[in-house]
Amino acid sequence: MKELHAIIDNYELARQAGEALALATVVHVEGSSYRMPGARMLVQQNGRMTGAISGGCLEGDALRKALFAIGQKSNMLVTYDTSDDDVTLGVQLGCNGIVHILFEPIDFTNPRNPVELLKACVDGERQPAALVTLFSLQRAVPQMGTVFFNKGAQSQVYLTKAELLKNHLEEHAKLAIESQQSFTGSLRINDVHYQAFYEFISPPISLCIVGAGNDALPLLAIAKSLGWQVTVIDGRESHLTKERFPSADRLLLRQAADALSQTTIDPQTAVVLMTHNYQYDKMVLAELLKTKVGYVGCLGPKKKLVRMLDELHEAGNHLTAQDIARIYGPVGLNIGAEAPEEVALAIVAEILAVFRSANAGFLKDQAGGVHKRFKDGSLLPKAGESVLEKSDQIAATNFTCSLNMPTDA
Repeated sequence: MKELHAIIDNYELARQAGEALALATVVHVEGSSYRMPGARMLVQQNGRMTGAISGGCLEGDALRKALFAIGQKSNMLVTYDTSDDDVTLGVQLGCNGIVHILFEPIDFTNPRNPVELLKACVDGERQPAALVTLFSLQRAVPQMGTVFFNKGAQSQVYLTKAELLKNHLEEHAKLAIESQQSFTGSLRINDVHYQAFYEFISPPISLCIVGAGNDALPLLAIAKSLGWQVTVIDGRESHLTKERFPSADRLLLRQAADALSQTTIDPQTAVVLMTHNYQYDKMVLAELLKTKVGYVGCLGPKKKLVRMLDELHEAGNHLTAQDIARIYGPVGLNIGAEAPEEVALAIVAEILAVFRSANAGFLKDQAGGVHKRFKDGSLLPKAGESVLEKSDQIAATNFTCSLNMPTDA
């Protein structure tokens, strides 16, 4: 999400300066790749690049392709085969993958250009969204590009004359939001075969640090470096100051009973209890269990958390297995952390692993690739989600319509 916001920020600066732009997006991957579909890079006419589409091996040539697309004022699809050690690009990289990248020159006069649709997905309320990009592996046909977004009650399609296609895209975009996963489907327009990349875009991780002690400082720093939204909550006015936490998005001076007031707690929210005040942490934990919070971390020994849960149960709080599964204590991955900065790193890594449904083990011990996929190459849903079969079925379904529409509709 931090990368997307950087792209949007530089898009706005370039628009003010009247500087031409192109957006490069990884839309399809065969085999192994450093970045997955949805990775983006904004290329300015002066050569500045924001974001990344690879580990650095493709950016140089992608710059040239982006400038060519700007000059031609048309979308273009470029394929990079990094599995061949004899090619100029990707020599000796061993990536063993084929990466398809879509280049879209940006028309500032078009209120529905690709970056504007991207902005619509990430701006405003914290709601999941889906972005749809149409591309064809047939080189001689027009590349439609980023054409649709859906977020809550909002949706907008660039292909204004294709109502039937809009309905189809909206149905599948809602599936991406429902399943919280991206996938690729197939369709035909005027007898031309297209791929539709339905990209799920979740709200950024929101972190609430409950406790304004010194050990909260490195946790804030690391979380902000990842682009997370961070709120620090504490009841001590002497600790909770802008001078101590200058990069925090919000500072909330609250007693335990109303610690969560004026705070949005949703499934993309992580809360870490670290006040070093047992009663304060316990009261906040009791309120958190009434919310849809995605992660609760409790600093301190396991016996502290067990005692908290026992006392909450004795006080009449019904704790379900789902409640217990959301609580992590002692907080953080087991990386041998000792210093506050190391503990903060372990906490952030655990939060990321939970929200990405990763096992947080050593990659060298993992069988197969780093990224789990559908049969069509898109990412798999999270473990245990019932949408897998439905998503896989739709991703493999061809949609045929005989639309008599211009490609620039």
